Amino acid sequence: MAEKKNLPEFAVLPRHVGFIMDGNGRWAKNRGLPRSEGHKAGAKTFRKIGEYAADLGIECVTFYAFSTENWKRPEAEVNAIMTLFGDYLNEVIDRIRENEEKGIRLKFIGDRNGISPELLNLMDYTEKLTENKSKITLNIAINYGGRHEIASAVKEIAKKAVNGEIYPEEIDENLISDYLYTKGQPDPDLIIRPSGEFRTSNFLTWQGAYSELWFSDVLWPDFTEEHFNEALRAFEKRNRRFGGV
Repeated sequence: MAEKKNLPEFAVLPRHVGFIMDGNGRWAKNRGLPRSEGHKAGAKTFRKIGEYAADLGIECVTFYAFSTENWKRPEAEVNAIMTLFGDYLNEVIDRIRENEEKGIRLKFIGDRNGISPELLNLMDYTEKLTENKSKITLNIAINYGGRHEIASAVKEIAKKAVNGEIYPEEIDENLISDYLYTKGQPDPDLIIRPSGEFRTSNFLTWQGAYSELWFSDVLWPDFTEEHFNEALRAFEKRNRRFGGV
């Protein structure tokens, strides 16, 4: 990772960046390795980019780690991903003093149904352990789907409406946002997807309505700080009008 004294300067930085971490399997296949090795390499990139974003002064980063559709993958691959996730959480706990200096607050967004009790306990513990950190919020989207998130929010609002706690005329965009996993966080200004795919794949569907998009052919395990800088330079040049002139 680049030394802090050598960090590039940007005229404007996004407050919130979303990453669709794609290409781990292809990276491994290209090297004649099992897909699990691609996920291991991708996990290293995740750590590197998260820490670099913190050094740059970005307020919030969301990593798309495991979607609601990813359960369809082979059982061995799903188990490997969950094992890596557990290893990362244990590493956070073991390196708590070092992480204190980094100031990274961890949050997990997504449906917790279907995740093992052991992982859920680790998720709860690491969230509690880092809840007072303020340098950067690092969201890990696990068992996450944008449409599922919106549907869940609508269900909660409907329950309160039935109970007379919310009136229909009170339902607006701000209210719906308050029932999403990212409540209290800025919407993503920039969503980055490597690996040569040109879609957002059910990622931050509501929050990303006005996100700038940046795509790259680089597979996620090969994604570097320099690629991130390239995306941020492109963001600098975007004219964000939000429907205005």
